[in-house]
Amino acid sequence: MNSYDKLTRQQAEEQMELYRQVFTAVRLLDAADLRLTGAKKTKEDQTGGLNHCYCYDYWKKSQPCENCISRKVYQDGIQRTKLEYRGNDLFEVTARYVEVDGTPYIMELVRAMDGTCLIDAEGREKLLSKLTSYHDELYIDALTGAYNRRYYEDKIKTSAQKGGVAMIDLDDFKLYNDTCGHDAGDAVLRTLVQMLRNCVRDEDSIIRYGGDEFLLLMPDISQAQFEESLRRVKEKVCDADVPGYTNLRLSVSIGGVLSDGTKTVEDAAICADKLMYQAKNRKNTVVTEGTKQEVQHSGDNTEDQENIKQQILIVDDSGLNREILSEMLHSDFRILEAENGKECIAQLEQYGTGIALVLLDIVMPVMNGFEVLEYMTRNHWIEEVPVIMISSENSEPYIRKAYELGVSDYISRPFDAKVVFQRVFNTIKLYAKQHRLIKLVTSQIYEKEKNNRIMVGILSQIMEFRNGESGLHVSHINRLTDLLLERLTQKTSQYHLSRPDRELIATASALHDIGKIGIDEKILNKPGRLTTEEFEIMKTHTVIGASMLKHLTAYQNEPIVKIAYQICRWHHERYDGKGYPDGLKGEEIPIAAQVVSIVDVYDALVSPRVYKKAFPHEQAMRMIMNGECGTFNPLLLECLIEIQDRIQAYDHEPQNH
Repeated sequence: MNSYDKLTRQQAEEQMELYRQVFTAVRLLDAADLRLTGAKKTKEDQTGGLNHCYCYDYWKKSQPCENCISRKVYQDGIQRTKLEYRGNDLFEVTARYVEVDGTPYIMELVRAMDGTCLIDAEGREKLLSKLTSYHDELYIDALTGAYNRRYYEDKIKTSAQKGGVAMIDLDDFKLYNDTCGHDAGDAVLRTLVQMLRNCVRDEDSIIRYGGDEFLLLMPDISQAQFEESLRRVKEKVCDADVPGYTNLRLSVSIGGVLSDGTKTVEDAAICADKLMYQAKNRKNTVVTEGTKQEVQHSGDNTEDQENIKQQILIVDDSGLNREILSEMLHSDFRILEAENGKECIAQLEQYGTGIALVLLDIVMPVMNGFEVLEYMTRNHWIEEVPVIMISSENSEPYIRKAYELGVSDYISRPFDAKVVFQRVFNTIKLYAKQHRLIKLVTSQIYEKEKNNRIMVGILSQIMEFRNGESGLHVSHINRLTDLLLERLTQKTSQYHLSRPDRELIATASALHDIGKIGIDEKILNKPGRLTTEEFEIMKTHTVIGASMLKHLTAYQNEPIVKIAYQICRWHHERYDGKGYPDGLKGEEIPIAAQVVSIVDVYDALVSPRVYKKAFPHEQAMRMIMNGECGTFNPLLLECLIEIQDRIQAYDHEPQNH
């Protein structure tokens, strides 16, 4: 240990009085517990006498400093100096080891870093700049410029603040990353923070709480101002353009509470998080604590306000158990009750997915919990409504069976209120996220398929126009292909065609003659019979179309391109091997090409062409069945006969004329 001063109490007081002429504050810390025991009053201590307050109170902190130099000095006796913030003010702190009347103490000498310090203005600016950069490195999120989670944990979490606390979550953020890439996701987050800054005050704090969740702290704000600010955030985000990704449209779900200063920021954030997930049920919504309603600028829906609480169904034959669970959950959820499995089923039939979660007992009269789960599985309810099993049965077989039947969680009696609530909340939260993602993915798939159909339709209509045909051929082929495939899959499982497979083939069928774009119009639209040479040229449209698709190198792995290639190249092949261009035979011909082949022939017969009049349906069917148009798969011919009434009905619809 280094040399140190050994002082009497009087000497210590005299020395501290001298130091106070130089330093902003002088503190004598009990080295055992680092409590302030200064015998004289300081600028920060006007109570006099022996004082007992935590040493870190001086720095307006609720817990000890992580870099407390006084503790280190006590351990090794080496004098140390550090810089410390208090609010926005910077102080130099020197800690010295002393003994007063034989008792170890730490004497802290605190000096404000102002113009009187032995540092010039330029040096001070450099120092402050360096300290600021360290602070930013530590507490600022590098991507968005908002405060980071460490700042929340170190500076905010345990503090008590009066004002608004809001949890803000981007709707469907995962899909932005998955569909557009992480660069797009980063741009979205930066855009959100910019919108937040545009909507809040200088004294408000934006914290990146985690991933796409942000915490907004708005001290000393009224309820009306708080709600108006959150509404403005929601609107600004909706109107925002993401730089470089103008096709992306954003929305946020927001939960907000107004704290009176009696609870910590952490507690307020938990409450805001719960409300945010109520908002998530509807997306692009703001829910606040006092009203539990969406903050809207254009009128409120009273019914929606009443029903914004999610519904939980408690199923237990014990009235006492239902009462206990209801008491735990009723403040945050709307409670429904059932005494047995039969009543549970009735409630599910009445409310459906309006029930956010079922708390289900196992042992019940009339219908037990396992029977309820089996019923829910048969009716696919278990996929939409999560179930938490509640029981005093803790045996492994019971628990295993419950999970096998699809329960999300298992809670044993006696109940712990905090555990029950958190598991309920987490389960609902998880299911809500899953449903939103499924809905969004489904929507995107639908839009992609719709766009595919539109583009394919445009291309095929261009081809029909060039071919001098009515423009209805493509739509006829699409419809007839779908009808024939539907019947084929009903008749046999030989080809393993799902509904999406059928839709894909029907869409791709529109491209069957795209290769005719490479055929001379004089041949294409010749009113009379083609010469042998002209017919050979016409036959090349199959190879031309297939080649065009083969050269779409960027899209070779797209299912629609693969199917369209098969149809383009082989829709003139025949089952007996006498077709073109490759002379494929029987099942060598892909089923997509086989189906389009037969419907193409049928529609060509019943439609007028520049070289012929339309044949009646009956004559066209006879010609196909008699082999006048080539040989086809016997199974497809059977299907064609079986759907001919539907074909005729479609042919006679008004839009086809």
